[in-house]
Amino acid sequence: MPETRARRDDGPRPRAPGARRRVGAVLPVALLALACSGCCQLLFGDRCPQRAAELARWDDLRGAVATTLDDLHAAAAAADGEAYFSHFADDAVFLGTDPCERWSLPEFRAYADPIFAEGRGWTYRPFERHVMLSADGTLAWFDERLDNDKYGESRGTGVLRLDDCCWKVVHYALTFPIPNDLAGEFTARMRAVAGPCPPDE
Repeated sequence: MPETRARRDDGPRPRAPGARRRVGAVLPVALLALACSGCCQLLFGDRCPQRAAELARWDDLRGAVATTLDDLHAAAAAADGEAYFSHFADDAVFLGTDPCERWSLPEFRAYADPIFAEGRGWTYRPFERHVMLSADGTLAWFDERLDNDKYGESRGTGVLRLDDCCWKVVHYALTFPIPNDLAGEFTARMRAVAGPCPPDE
């Protein structure tokens, strides 16, 4: 920062040794403190305290979304069907890895409940996740990278809705990401076995 010099109308006056250095050191610090203390007020006016509370609220909302998703995966690994499906909204849709797996919640339960009843589940361990929120804080969408002992890396994406102060999954899609170098080979094999989906019963 350029050194600040005071203008005087009565000409130069003797300075005590080191006086200019003290002014040069103190004034920029004072200006910085003033700027920092006033920046919130300048940007948000009377809403400065509320803005800080809003930022904390967004962090809390994202944390609650992450907790919901973690609980979802933990329940699946424990074969706890009741806990697992308690995290889904009534109008939820689940997309599995097979092209024909687009299930409403009752359809998904019809598939999964017998598996859970046998004490079997599925384990997908999240190791990276990104959560975004709508402007009003009632919708969240996410993408996450998951690890599975059998399949290796997979990807989950979806949407949650804030219902009665609880986050509920309304859409979840599980996919296997394919490296670009292998995409041609794998998509050719997929086309070779592709066929129509069975009719809904």
